[in-house]
Amino acid sequence: MRPDLALFVAAGLTALRLGAAEPGPNVLLITVDDMSAESIGAFGCRLKDTTPTIDRLAQRGVRFSHAHVVVANCMPSRNVMWSGLYPHRSGVEGFYQVPTAKYPHLVDLMKGAGYFTAIRGKISHSTPYTPYAWDAELETMPDGSKVHPKNAKSYGHSTAEGIRLAKAAGKPFCLLMNISDPHKPFYAEGKNGETVPDANVPSRVFTPDEVPVPGFLFDDPVVRKELSHYYSSVRRADDCAAEILAALKAAGAETNTLIVFLSDHGMPLPFSKTQVYHDSTRTPLFFVWPGRLPEGRVDDRHMVSTVDLLPTLLDLLGIVHPGTMDGRSFASLLRGGGDGGREWVIKEYNENSGGNRNPMRAIESLDDLYIFSPWANGERTMATATMGTPTYRRMAAMAGSDAAIAARHELFVHRVPEELYAVGRDPDCLTNLVADASSRGRLDRSRSTMETWMAETDDPMLATFRQRGDAAAREAFMSGQVAAAQDRKADKPKKGAKRAAAAEKADAARPRAAGKSAGAKALIAIEPPDVVAAGTTVVVRIRHELPADLGEQVLTVTAKEGQAGERLDRTTVKARGTGVAEASLKIPAGVDTAVSFAAFVGEDFKATRQHVITGPVPVLQR
Repeated sequence: MRPDLALFVAAGLTALRLGAAEPGPNVLLITVDDMSAESIGAFGCRLKDTTPTIDRLAQRGVRFSHAHVVVANCMPSRNVMWSGLYPHRSGVEGFYQVPTAKYPHLVDLMKGAGYFTAIRGKISHSTPYTPYAWDAELETMPDGSKVHPKNAKSYGHSTAEGIRLAKAAGKPFCLLMNISDPHKPFYAEGKNGETVPDANVPSRVFTPDEVPVPGFLFDDPVVRKELSHYYSSVRRADDCAAEILAALKAAGAETNTLIVFLSDHGMPLPFSKTQVYHDSTRTPLFFVWPGRLPEGRVDDRHMVSTVDLLPTLLDLLGIVHPGTMDGRSFASLLRGGGDGGREWVIKEYNENSGGNRNPMRAIESLDDLYIFSPWANGERTMATATMGTPTYRRMAAMAGSDAAIAARHELFVHRVPEELYAVGRDPDCLTNLVADASSRGRLDRSRSTMETWMAETDDPMLATFRQRGDAAAREAFMSGQVAAAQDRKADKPKKGAKRAAAAEKADAARPRAAGKSAGAKALIAIEPPDVVAAGTTVVVRIRHELPADLGEQVLTVTAKEGQAGERLDRTTVKARGTGVAEASLKIPAGVDTAVSFAAFVGEDFKATRQHVITGPVPVLQR
């Protein structure tokens, strides 16, 4: 038996498939939107009382001082978290659907392990395409109205509803609760930064005179006003977290729930969001798991990345990943052990929500941050939503009379091909050392490590990076980047039907749940064999509970290579009412990886009432 197949067996197959005898621990994933780590008290905020609830929660677990997201904008960042792949490997480099994605995602893996999966907020940004396989989308209030993304009480309702649905399904829950704040619009801020009425009032509102100004910005009344709105929104995010945790406690699920908390990237202001600077990517990451992980511990030595988040989560839960990930688990650090090779993280940026390309790569260690920006030619400008902020407009206005601000404005707008910062002592990234002769060793070390990473991950920027001193090579690369982005924009309105068909095809090739109603009762469940042998026919049992008004239904059953791979065999069986149907499927000789089994109600996937898939089942060689 191959070592990886032995691992499947050792992990305990009953914990990886539908209907496991022992329910696994619950999982609660909480993200905040556009929140810098230093806005949270537990991570060094200079302003008191921004996040009292989050601070108390962080004290109950293990937090990382040097955790970074890979990308500082929403959809690419969140897809890294839940795929374990870098953007240029997953295909999610911007804000567009990737219906051809075939790699296992958080949802697929948790469903395969027997979890009930539900999401609140950022639904279209959390998977490579939508609709995806969530068992429930927690987007409605009891009266049927849509939840308000800035209303704290609604997050408590959504959490309670997710727990209720999981309990009704007889499964542990995996809830992804994405808090909207402090993403713009900030509390009480309308267009151009004016104050507007807002019914969703934070439990504390901060004033311009009391807020700290980050070192990468500048002290000015306009900036302070916008920051006061931002920090008030941070407090409102904390209020949302309080409601989520109250619902968890009310359900009696506190002690058997692993909680993970983090932000998708830094604050939505210049030199933070949509950049690769220190504040752009530093995230307030911590894990809480009563009785399983230490309390009140801070890891201030190791660099960890959100590309490592999914493998770490699976490792903690004992779930085997059937495919390939770029990230690697840091569960040993959570348990108090060591982990070598955590000396740097890679950051990547490609395009904004408008499809404008400003590709960058960066590598950060505890001491240094190196950035490569092939788009920077002195004329091409950065395209980012933060240019619409009052803070940016004030910076642009002051650049005409203040030389220091003019230099910052020029860097922000046009950048330079290479930057190097002694980030350990200059976290605001104010002094570029790339031309400093005394820093040449640090520069060479960063370049070399980045080049190795690019080669290992098949980064399409590698050849250009190797010719980074050649302006013509950089321009040729950018021509291709811009052309591809323009083609994608032009393709979107003309080929919507084609993309929908591609998404449907992708649906049929991966684990999904086609039930449309969040509270719908499960119709079928699969009982796969514990192991299968290559070159044999296996019998898969399908338990069904079909309502009488459905009459006789066709169940389509499929064997797949891996969990999201190619179809090995497909058959149909007929079923009526409550009972067990058996389907015979052939496992070809030569299959040497795990297989999974999927089933849906009906013969037409497009119209199916439910689609389920098992976790990975190891294949023994005869």
